Amino acid sequence: MFNDVPESIIESDVVVIGGGPAGSTTATLIAQKGYKVQLFEREKFPRYHIGESLIPETYWVLQRLNMLDKMRKSHFVHKHSVQFVSANGKSSAPFYFSENKPHECSQTWQVERSEFDLMLLNNAREHGVDAHEGVRVLDVLFDGERATGIRIQRPDGTTAQVNAKVVVDASGQSGMLMNRLKLRIWDPVLNKGAIWTYWEGAYRDTGRDEGATVVLQTESKNGWFWNIPLHNNRVSIGIVAPFDYLFKGRGTHEEVYHEEIEACPAVKQRISGATRVSGYHATRDYSYRSTKVAGDGYVMVGDAFGFLDPLYSSGVLLALKSGEMAADVVVEGLEKNDLTEAQLGKWGPALNAGIDRMRRLVCEYYDGFSFGRFIKTFPEMQGTVTDLLIGDLFTDKVDVVWEPMESLYNEGKTAPGNWTGGIPGEQAQSKSNEWYYTEAVKL
Repeated sequence: MFNDVPESIIESDVVVIGGGPAGSTTATLIAQKGYKVQLFEREKFPRYHIGESLIPETYWVLQRLNMLDKMRKSHFVHKHSVQFVSANGKSSAPFYFSENKPHECSQTWQVERSEFDLMLLNNAREHGVDAHEGVRVLDVLFDGERATGIRIQRPDGTTAQVNAKVVVDASGQSGMLMNRLKLRIWDPVLNKGAIWTYWEGAYRDTGRDEGATVVLQTESKNGWFWNIPLHNNRVSIGIVAPFDYLFKGRGTHEEVYHEEIEACPAVKQRISGATRVSGYHATRDYSYRSTKVAGDGYVMVGDAFGFLDPLYSSGVLLALKSGEMAADVVVEGLEKNDLTEAQLGKWGPALNAGIDRMRRLVCEYYDGFSFGRFIKTFPEMQGTVTDLLIGDLFTDKVDVVWEPMESLYNEGKTAPGNWTGGIPGEQAQSKSNEWYYTEAVKL
């Protein structure tokens, strides 16, 4: 029950639902242009969140946010590369980002998300965003099909109406607008789950490899482990595998996790002598996307627009990049007094093209792609593959890699990411993501 206090009215240019990386980014970049921005986050920061590994292309958004000095002064582990270990324990050569792009941006970080997200939120405040924590967004308000604001509930139970010219949904995987408007489409191929925990004293490489993300395939080839070194001598280690395989008909999260450790000697060796320092976490890493990024008076950013399999650590990049893209068209729309879907959705094709490229690389891996074999066969492609791993997704120059990848498949073999069922009337869809724009079944 709400308190019997008259509901107050708050006026703003822009209102943002959610204070994670996508919401903080969008809010900050709009506030930098002098607009009044109200942000409402239901939790109290710092709060735990998974998704700790940044990739280099986050640099350019962090630069616009004026976050680079804060990151340089942080205790976050420096990340220079990513490495892949096959099921038989054979390691690829590390993909060193700086060898492909000799610039400061090629050194990135492994972050504690509780600290990193709070840094972003406080940075938004420094740029003029009026950010509120512990506040629930009860509803998005509409006048016809145009979003006009939100309704909130404060920690003391009082409510308020916040009127705004633009509503930014950065509510995370709960996808407030996506669910209300029935825009979500689940990826029919990338239906994964994950179980993870944290270890102290686990093996760490040395030198510039100390902060590398390592992806290790299990012997069964049903899944893969991430190995992400963090500060305070802790390492985040998690298993990702098909959801049904990981969770149906098996034991507890702890039992399943250790069964998978036994199927990956390289991980078992890394944690030999280490101490587990947290419980076991689990999630359903179902990939999904909305059928559009915006409507009249609203945009959706970060996980509130879509989520992609975490194989290549693209989550924070896509959150920051979608926030940046959305902020730019919102500012332009405010300047032109054009807040229609056509204006606010202008960034959608570019974002989707970038996600499509990363999704295709994910599907290649799950269909048996070997980085070592590919680079040995096509050494001239190492730079392009590294560009993709860096997160340089928003240019078609990297598309030269797909034809050589395809050539490694035996004649007649189904191409990676193909899908043959679930959407009535559609033929097998390729890894180019065309199925997102067909007559897809929506929830």
